[in-house]
Amino acid sequence: LRAQTIDDGIMLSDGELQAGGLFSYDTWNEYWEGTLKRVNGNIGTITTSTNLWTANYAVSDRLNVMGMVPYVWTRASLGVLHGIQGFQDLTLAAKWSGFEKPAPASGTLRGILVVSAGIPMSNYNLELLPLSIGTGSTWVSGRGTVNFQSGPGWFLNGSAAYTWRSGVELDRPYFYTDDEFFMSSEVDMPNTFDYVASAGYMKNGLMAAFAFSQLQTLGGGDIRRQDMPIPSNQMNFSKVGGMLMYPIPKLRPLAFRLAVAQVLSGQNVGEATTVTTGLMYTFNGKAGR
Repeated sequence: LRAQTIDDGIMLSDGELQAGGLFSYDTWNEYWEGTLKRVNGNIGTITTSTNLWTANYAVSDRLNVMGMVPYVWTRASLGVLHGIQGFQDLTLAAKWSGFEKPAPASGTLRGILVVSAGIPMSNYNLELLPLSIGTGSTWVSGRGTVNFQSGPGWFLNGSAAYTWRSGVELDRPYFYTDDEFFMSSEVDMPNTFDYVASAGYMKNGLMAAFAFSQLQTLGGGDIRRQDMPIPSNQMNFSKVGGMLMYPIPKLRPLAFRLAVAQVLSGQNVGEATTVTTGLMYTFNGKAGR
């Protein structure tokens, strides 16, 4: 959800405020233990529900600032592990349109830079993956996006980000990962790299898009056979998805948003299907430039 909001290539106009809530439902019963795809009768189907409250304010046409607060619930259909719920990580971001090059005959080419950071909002348990609501790490990310918007409304986006993550501390004085035993409670978290390519249509507040994304963890080991994950495991995936944002007639600053995503392949992640829906309202502006 965080990446969907940050890498969309949209800049609000000066003085606009867009705020709203998104609800996502993520489910899987098959996952990759390393590169081995399997099911696990001890956990059954894992579902993760997220309520994300987000706000985006345009300081100017070229600078937007954002904040996001997610509340997360997890649940396993089988076994003895109880789900967890609580506030996950507060995200703050600044989005700057570094250049815009209009071409009257074709459209506008725009380059966007985003700096974002996140910090855990609660002392949630990070050792019960895949039922943990987060990894407990503080992070900083830099993202670059190139956006082309044509006059008729068609667009193309390319976006990539590098994320630095702080280490985390376990509630036990040892852990085992990547074929090594460590007599320590402190776990170094590998950084990540991700990219997203998307294409679609956006005009007068209506937006429809198709996207392909990939995330690569730059280090870490695989889940040990018949063991639980730890936060520093590699968690890689390729994903496809589609999104629709539709302005509600007679309530035009209010828009309905629907998105569906499917993990195609991965390493130490679930083969998840995610459905997201919500409402976004734009104050003082054009409701989707």
